Amino acid sequence: MPASRVRPPAPERRSRAGSAVGRALLLLGVLAAWLAIATFGGMAQGTLSEVQENDNAAFLPEGAESTRADELAREFTESSSLPALVVLESDDGAALTPEQLEAGTAFAEQVPALELPGGGPLEDYLTGPVIAVPSEDGEAMLVPISLDADRANELVGEEEERVVNLTVDELRVFAAEELDGTGLTSWVTGPAGAIADLVEAFAGIDGLLLGVALVVVLVILVLVYRSPILPFTVLLTSVFALCAAALVIKPLAGAEVLLLNGQSQGILSILVIGAATDYSLLLVARYREELTRHERPVDAMRVAWRASLEPILASAGTVIAGLLCLLLSDLGSNSSLGPVAAIGIASAVLAALTLLPALLLIAGRRSRALFWPRVPRVVAAEDARPVRAGLWQRVADGVTRRARPVWVVTALGLAALAAFVPTLQANGTSESDVFLTDVEAVAGEEVLAEHFDEGTVQPSVVITAEDNAQDVLGAAEGVDGVESATILTEAPEGAAPGGMPGGQPGGGEQPTEDAPPVVVDGNVRIEVVTTAAAESQEAVATVEALRTAVHDVDADTLVGGAAAQRLDTQQTAAKDLRTIIPVVLVVIFIMLALLLRSIVAPLLLLGANLLSFGATMGLAAIFFNHVFDFPGADATVPLYGFVFLVALGIDYSIFLMTRVREESLHHGTREGVRRGLAVTGGVITSAGLVLAATFSALVVIPLLFLVQLAFIVAVGVLIDTFIVRSLLVPGLVHDVGRTSWWPWAKRIPQD
Repeated sequence: MPASRVRPPAPERRSRAGSAVGRALLLLGVLAAWLAIATFGGMAQGTLSEVQENDNAAFLPEGAESTRADELAREFTESSSLPALVVLESDDGAALTPEQLEAGTAFAEQVPALELPGGGPLEDYLTGPVIAVPSEDGEAMLVPISLDADRANELVGEEEERVVNLTVDELRVFAAEELDGTGLTSWVTGPAGAIADLVEAFAGIDGLLLGVALVVVLVILVLVYRSPILPFTVLLTSVFALCAAALVIKPLAGAEVLLLNGQSQGILSILVIGAATDYSLLLVARYREELTRHERPVDAMRVAWRASLEPILASAGTVIAGLLCLLLSDLGSNSSLGPVAAIGIASAVLAALTLLPALLLIAGRRSRALFWPRVPRVVAAEDARPVRAGLWQRVADGVTRRARPVWVVTALGLAALAAFVPTLQANGTSESDVFLTDVEAVAGEEVLAEHFDEGTVQPSVVITAEDNAQDVLGAAEGVDGVESATILTEAPEGAAPGGMPGGQPGGGEQPTEDAPPVVVDGNVRIEVVTTAAAESQEAVATVEALRTAVHDVDADTLVGGAAAQRLDTQQTAAKDLRTIIPVVLVVIFIMLALLLRSIVAPLLLLGANLLSFGATMGLAAIFFNHVFDFPGADATVPLYGFVFLVALGIDYSIFLMTRVREESLHHGTREGVRRGLAVTGGVITSAGLVLAATFSALVVIPLLFLVQLAFIVAVGVLIDTFIVRSLLVPGLVHDVGRTSWWPWAKRIPQD
């Protein structure tokens, strides 16, 4: 009887049966746990937008000048307001007729009684009367509506929508209905309109963005595996990982332990899908390789899981450590992204190392069928090849044959692109430039600028000591770009306070000159109207000059307001860039040194990835300035680009170098490079394509920041995948040789 047919002894059979039952119970337990996570996490994912915070002021540090100024400014008024501006213009562009003026006035009178679904009448959320104000040229009307800023974010109605969003939506519908047939066109703009349109743009995150990302990943997986089943197994792992992340993040954001905005939610979705797929690709590739050596799938998985554990955990740990460096940021939007994204990466790792193996083994001995029609078969040891033949074997042979010319030419090419980095315009953009599609808030702002003084909508606020009031007032009036400056004064009963004519932009009577100023704790409040709208970069530049002028008079004077908030945000982002980048580099170096048991190799990898980042940003500058004709970039774009590219880009070098080190322990460094590149080439390329494609899906959200980030990360990942990991790193390590593993190089055989 053949040896393979000899029945094992009864105790051994019982032991195997017991092990099989234990494995089956473990697999079922893992699958049941993940099914529960998907059920509750799916509901959390679908409602994450309910705990978003998209007000930039909420992310400023407490010590920012605008934050301190605005806190003091609130002591001068009963409540702060968030303006929604309804702009009315004749369809033919001519002067408004008496009938149209009457229709605009009637519309304004009805606004307070407007019912918000589930929230009651709008007047419950207003801080002042609603008055229609004609423009001086007689061609437009403005209906300013002052929402209570403290109540604007309240969730009302069955759908739990924010008051500001409901107000803008209802105003737009109501204006269209009430003014139909009057020859008037209406726009709802101002800060409230911009917030509503921003939230509307982010609304695509829950459906469109996720759907596009999953379809793109599915297409790539089908091309990679050429299997009808395996791609869905990997994709299911990624979706369940996203559910797990949402299950943790939503309660934390709801309790305000984390701050979640639309940008971070979009990045979270893309990051989890991409990372989980990448880790799954690595595990599946090694599992497939081990299936050619082991008869039982469970044995192949055991070896593959152990071999993949170190590079996956090292990769995830490096990314998480890099992301958590964002906690050092003074901007809440940056610091909150760190833990949000880190939770996403941890969920991706957990799913790839627990759920995916369970799905791959659930069919028992028939698990190989998941790879159909390219089912891996056991190959006898004498027939097995030490490395894979094909494209990546030829690439590995070519790179190692001419290692020095390859890495030198590659480095020079990347350096040439990096030379364009100084041309990247990342000093901030106007609010109107944020949107890449036509939105009502931007269109209305353009009409508003034609007929009214935009600076009156959100004037800058100066808080200074009463003794210095006149000197500070004179300094403010002398700043280029300042339209007017007025000290807030006591007003007769029933009248609006001085400095805010009529209590509304564009109308009312000016305060009397002999009215006494309002004094609170020895301070007075000065309203500074800028020529440009507070949401514009022109107003930001004016406020920067205003601060210099008033600080020269009194260093303790504070300047706040919307434009000042934008200025502080941009300046804080620039400071974060200088602070966080060195910390990220040190953290990643330590992680690499621990993983590779070397000091030289991590330095080589970091140098290669920094060069890759520089080339990517240089290429981005070329495309942003000369191809896409973008108006500039947000000040946080370079920081996000750096963190994601260096942290994620190092992944592929980690996947490569862990295999190179494994091979080098047996064959020497140079042969290890050749074997490692040949074996990992296919899976790392697939992983890079998946991550680039998932980040590219961010372009479906028509916001400048996300489109720019999508370009930077997608292009950077492709550069890391096809150039840095394929040419620069292997050529450099091959050229340096055994010294790459110093100071533990003695463990590596001589080349």
